[in-house]
Amino acid sequence: MVFRKLPGVSASGMGLRLSQKFVFLLFLSGLVTLCFGALFFLPDSVRLKRIFLSKTENSAVTVSENDAREHLKRLPGDQERGFAKGDMNIKQKLIRKSSIAHESRTVERSVGSKGQEDWDPARTNAELGDKARNPDTGDETSPNRNSENKNIFNYETFKKCLLKSPLGKDYGKPADPQTLQRREKVKEMMKFAWDSYKQYAWGKNELRPLTRNGHIGNMFGGLRGATIVDSLGTLYIMGLMDEYEEAKEWVENNLDLNASGEASLFEVNIRYVGGLLSAYYLTGAEVFKRKVLELGEKLLPAFNTPTGIPRGVINLGSGNSWSWGWASAGSSILAEFGTLHLEFMHLTELSGNPVYTEKVMNIRKLLNKIEKPHGLYPNFLSPVSGNWVQHHVSIGGLGDSFYEYLIKSYLMSDKTDEEAKRMYYSALQAIETNLVQKSPGGLTYVAEWRGGILDHKMGHLACFSGGMVGIGADDGPPEKRQHYLDLAAEITHTCHESYTRSATKLGPEAFRFDGGTEATASRLSDRYYILRPEVIESYMYMWRLTHDPKYRQWGWEAVEALEKYCRVDGGFSGIRDVYSTAVSHDNMQQSFFLSETLKYLYLLFSDDDLLPFEDWVFNTEAHPLPIIRKSCLQDQSNTKRNGQTPQE
Repeated sequence: MVFRKLPGVSASGMGLRLSQKFVFLLFLSGLVTLCFGALFFLPDSVRLKRIFLSKTENSAVTVSENDAREHLKRLPGDQERGFAKGDMNIKQKLIRKSSIAHESRTVERSVGSKGQEDWDPARTNAELGDKARNPDTGDETSPNRNSENKNIFNYETFKKCLLKSPLGKDYGKPADPQTLQRREKVKEMMKFAWDSYKQYAWGKNELRPLTRNGHIGNMFGGLRGATIVDSLGTLYIMGLMDEYEEAKEWVENNLDLNASGEASLFEVNIRYVGGLLSAYYLTGAEVFKRKVLELGEKLLPAFNTPTGIPRGVINLGSGNSWSWGWASAGSSILAEFGTLHLEFMHLTELSGNPVYTEKVMNIRKLLNKIEKPHGLYPNFLSPVSGNWVQHHVSIGGLGDSFYEYLIKSYLMSDKTDEEAKRMYYSALQAIETNLVQKSPGGLTYVAEWRGGILDHKMGHLACFSGGMVGIGADDGPPEKRQHYLDLAAEITHTCHESYTRSATKLGPEAFRFDGGTEATASRLSDRYYILRPEVIESYMYMWRLTHDPKYRQWGWEAVEALEKYCRVDGGFSGIRDVYSTAVSHDNMQQSFFLSETLKYLYLLFSDDDLLPFEDWVFNTEAHPLPIIRKSCLQDQSNTKRNGQTPQE
């Protein structure tokens, strides 16, 4: 058909009048607007949004097997650091693409006794050559640059609010010769692990001890030196001052926070933020304060979501954030957004900026508002809608440290955070009702819950819960104190059984209680051990709570097993099968081995006045953070302003 050109009508109009053209164009523009609006407002639009991001921001987070194992402090099964529990097909694909092997001086410097009367970190820093520095590094628009608040935290004031010396009367040196000998062995292990890292992987994130080279990984967004930052507190409390100085110097001169890469909010927070905060509180070295406040600001954009629930991945340079590709429907993970409270409260303390507290309190507000199935907290939550994505509950991977941070938030607040206390005991009651089980052989374990169906397995990661239940026993209903202590002891005993029932006397990644199996890994994919700390963590807590000598004995059994099966010429390595004494190593010395496993062992064989519980709580990477005594800090500040001498 041929269209003739009519008078007053353009060819492009195809015979339509001007008014008709206007209506048509209006309709077309409305349709385009609707489509683009849907792109940004539909619940799962986060994936579509990435189409419009730059190549750097849009690239997928690709991980090797060992990169995946770096991701979550407490993730389950064979996917502990980057893959959702139960996503076995994802794990199997990952393993097919990358093998575990591919990715994955004992003379101490003499230190004097530092009792409560003469402990002085400022003097210690002067002896170590630490230079006073201005902690205010932000520009005029920096949230931390506030003329009224930037000097609100005073380290000398903080020191006077501690009830005891952090390092005890003599660095917690035990009087018993055997215990002291065992503690010295742990210290030697730390020295060996550190020296190996320094020799073969200095500045990298972790050491590959078999190939004797460094591992960077994809979980820290371009940040380097994860082992260095993670080791600061351990080196300091062990009195390894030369090594501590090496680490501090590296942080001051080489820790570059201007990285622009895809980082796990969770991992950066618990390792870098937690490690720097702890190092500052223990030593008073201003470099740690400067660095941690700068880093804290870089994490804030992750909270820019409709609900304020942060996404799991953040580009530290651009501030863009998104959810993990493996997370159900673009969800955020309970153990990730629920494991920020301790560190963020201290970021507010140091900076005087309330934004950090506001961010984590908003998370609490949302969690209290939404319905919880049977009182339980599922592991996946949409940061867009604020609703649970699926009803999978675990106190192991994906959920664990959320519960840990509830009771520790209460303790860290000097027992004033009543909301955290209420949430913790309510959750614990729901866990007992729905998840705690007793095996035919009499072992108490904590199962997983999948929409009402129990999965009768327990992960190594869940073994932290013995210590968690123990430290909360005194603050629940008085009539349940002994019950909680008994429950803590039973869970810890079960986790010890998972160690003793293996050929290497090291525990598997997950163990089951079905088909006649008890506390044993029935699947090949659950048999590995990557130098994890959780069982030893519970030993340490239960020793301090009960002083039952069995916990120290169990800890020594772990030391012997680590020495026999995990120590290699180039450091310490995880193993692939705890049920075989012909070990196959995974070629990875995890940073948390130095931060947690060896620190908890050292504390287990030390007196209780080394990092006493009266003053300190441990974040989920075992970095000690001080209890915040607001009334004391205020009183000390008022006394100082009035020109009086604070009473020691």
